[in-house]
Amino acid sequence: MNAGDAYDGRNAYGAYSGYPGTGPAVAQPPYVAGMTQSPSEGIAAMPAEGMAGIPAAGTAPAAPPTGGAHRSRRQYPAEIFELTNSQTVPMTPPPVSEPSYVMARTPTLSPYPEAVPNTLATQMGNVNLGPDPNAAAMPTSELVSIDLYNQTPDVSELYAPPPPINLPLTFSATQAETSNCPPKYMRTSLKAVPNTNSLLKKSKLPFAIVLRPYTSLLEEDDPVPVVSDTIISRCRRCRMYINPFSIFIDNGHRYRCNSCGIVNEVPQSYDWDSFRNIQRDRWQRPELNYAVVDFLAPQEYMVRPPQPLIYVFLIDVSFISISSGMVATATRTILESLDRIPNKEGRTQVAFIGVDSSLHFFSIAPGAEEASQMVVSDIEDPFLPRNQDLLLNLRECRQGIENLLSKFNSMFASTRDSSNALGPALKAAEQLIENVGGKISCFVSSLPNVGFGKLGLREDPKILGTNRESNLLHHQDTFYKSFAVECSTNQISVDMFLFSSQYQDVATLSCLPRYTAGKTQFYYRWNASRGEDALKFASELSDYLSSEIALEAVMRVRGSSGIRMSSFYGNFFNRSSDLCAFPSFPRDQCYVIEAAIEDTITKPFASFQAAILHTTASGERRIRVVTLSLPVTNSLTELYASADQLAMMHILTMRAAEKALSSNLSDARDGITNKLVEILEVYKKNLAGQNTGAALPLQISTNLKLLPLLCLGLIKHTGFRKSSHIPSDLRSIALCNLSTLPTSLLTRYVHPTLYSLHDMPIEAGTVGEDGVILPPALNLTSAIMQSFGLYLLDTHFQQFLYIGKDAVPQLATDAFGVSSIAELKAGRFSLPILENPLNTRMHAILSKLRSLDKGTTIQPSLYLVRGDGDPQLRSWFFSHYVEDRSDAAPSYLQFLQLLKEKVRD
Repeated sequence: MNAGDAYDGRNAYGAYSGYPGTGPAVAQPPYVAGMTQSPSEGIAAMPAEGMAGIPAAGTAPAAPPTGGAHRSRRQYPAEIFELTNSQTVPMTPPPVSEPSYVMARTPTLSPYPEAVPNTLATQMGNVNLGPDPNAAAMPTSELVSIDLYNQTPDVSELYAPPPPINLPLTFSATQAETSNCPPKYMRTSLKAVPNTNSLLKKSKLPFAIVLRPYTSLLEEDDPVPVVSDTIISRCRRCRMYINPFSIFIDNGHRYRCNSCGIVNEVPQSYDWDSFRNIQRDRWQRPELNYAVVDFLAPQEYMVRPPQPLIYVFLIDVSFISISSGMVATATRTILESLDRIPNKEGRTQVAFIGVDSSLHFFSIAPGAEEASQMVVSDIEDPFLPRNQDLLLNLRECRQGIENLLSKFNSMFASTRDSSNALGPALKAAEQLIENVGGKISCFVSSLPNVGFGKLGLREDPKILGTNRESNLLHHQDTFYKSFAVECSTNQISVDMFLFSSQYQDVATLSCLPRYTAGKTQFYYRWNASRGEDALKFASELSDYLSSEIALEAVMRVRGSSGIRMSSFYGNFFNRSSDLCAFPSFPRDQCYVIEAAIEDTITKPFASFQAAILHTTASGERRIRVVTLSLPVTNSLTELYASADQLAMMHILTMRAAEKALSSNLSDARDGITNKLVEILEVYKKNLAGQNTGAALPLQISTNLKLLPLLCLGLIKHTGFRKSSHIPSDLRSIALCNLSTLPTSLLTRYVHPTLYSLHDMPIEAGTVGEDGVILPPALNLTSAIMQSFGLYLLDTHFQQFLYIGKDAVPQLATDAFGVSSIAELKAGRFSLPILENPLNTRMHAILSKLRSLDKGTTIQPSLYLVRGDGDPQLRSWFFSHYVEDRSDAAPSYLQFLQLLKEKVRD
């Protein structure tokens, strides 16, 4: 009898045990409620993704980890779950005690509590003059070594907090708990700064800052304190903004900059509340208590009056776009999202341009109800057909805009034009807003094939997986990069929504967002006839339109004396060595800045500060200031004990993506491995215990023990792995995603999270103290999978439900509402809503995973994979199993052996 032939109902945890039973089969488990079953939504077959072959199972770990799970910042009421298809399932969870794995999860970081500690008196005599020179030495982190060979990777630690910053609060002016920056805004690869460049070089550790200035799409979801009196104090030498680590002297009339040490005057009105005309308590000022603040900028920070928010929607109306349903879905979503577009002051403007072999402009006079269409056929020298009424005020022209969007698709429904003059359309859109700036949102389903900027079909399956494949990742026409630089100068950002029915040349078209601080989203083999495709795009576009936007932004990152910012990674344009330009500052992206030590640092701590000058959508000029201070050390041991493995992974990802675009994929993979080998060599030579004999261990500090696993995940990722089955468009969009995702999402993208659903603990999927409780995460190896099990794999962009070929009928019934897995159609999938506990918990878990981060527009696609189903789909699913061996990459244990040999040699 197979393991899945008998069903024993629930085990001690109230879950599906799946193990063979000796008693009679249970016809219906006692927890199945007798409520009405809703019909399953439409299920469509998934298109072949063309991934690598099924990896062989690697060596099984000693035991699957039982700790850790994601923790959401959102709270869910106990009586209802919000599901993705707007239906609700009421449920009251049973009272349960919190299991051990919940206790090990990452604590929710709340950097801004309501009460600000104010341990200093308001009298100037009690001003903090800085650290006591006679105080004891700064606390250090303990270095603990482990042998990688004897440790099964505990993947739950991927979601643990980074190593602590051992900097006493006495270094802060107010000693507030919120004085130092929480890691969700800024984290560094080292939590202690090497005092010399020679120490940093000796360590071989990368030293970089991972910066995410905004952590949510909407400011109200994660507000920061605002300094509203426009009194801004900056160091007259290094220009760092006053912050919690500034040191006040001379009875508070002056302060010493914590970056360069120069003494500055405190503004005369610094202690005066100009709004209420009373004396204010200096120690309650936000910039002295919080590491992340927004300053309202005075007039001198404005080059021109604040610009309005402008969207130019450039829509491909060729035959492919119409027939796929892209135009209808995009225009309907824009119509339904008009109220979500930021327009608090009534200044927001929009424009619409259709493009095929000609350019189609639409004009609406204020108050008019119908739009006039004007066609420009001269694509060699495009021009604007009129000078007014092309930019439409969203409030004044609302009725006309709604009527235009309602009829937009029908205007081109009978087209047979398969041309796409994207280049001329982009130039026309630039002409329209070059004096004001704004966003160009492009919706493209076909390859640009006429006019300047036309692209050829260069995809060649014969060169995939070879050294020549890297040529497909470079842009083929210089027009797009030069145009992007022009746009950045004119304060215009470009966002690309690409829909694939064939080769799309993502590598070339993604140049536009890369240099204009935009975003690229790629919908592979998208078609609106599949409801799941249409809903995903509509949801992501609606969230994109509702996201708050910072306009005309520039960013500088400064460090203490002796520290220089050397390299910058992310989507922006470098105007100078340290000034990054953002025509619009996205709220869902992340940036990495490498730091170099130029001079010996003699101070006990060093500070880093990012300042983003921008205009809000409502017309306010603001400066977001993010400050982080770290202790300085001369100890190699302290450097390794303070290393942050996730930040390390992030900088290695950025370096590898840059290498893939500038050189080739082989160099990118080698760069990851070589840096890891260097780190292990230094640790072995200087920090590991002395070992002799043939069984020399492969040692690393405990805080870096998952770095080899993350590096292997990078090497096996779609963006880097060697394969002749990955289309260049998929590889290019993977590199785009790797270059922009915040650390928390990048971790899931590089090392997906696996959950077992058939035997999950009873409390998993129910509402706990911090929202829905997730099952424990499992190692990514097929060795732990059961042929009768049900598993969930989350990569941030996709979610997979895998049901084994020997799953019992009752599991299929409770999870999917079918009598056997033979009735399940693999591919793109919508989980039906059934009124039973297992299905309800599955919905809750899926919803929780989709809401873990409030700073992303991505709605992951759900796929159903059957253990006896489509081999290509199964191959794609198992390609995410990092610890297994694949045809072109080693298993985790083989990778460790390779590292050991390189270190030994």
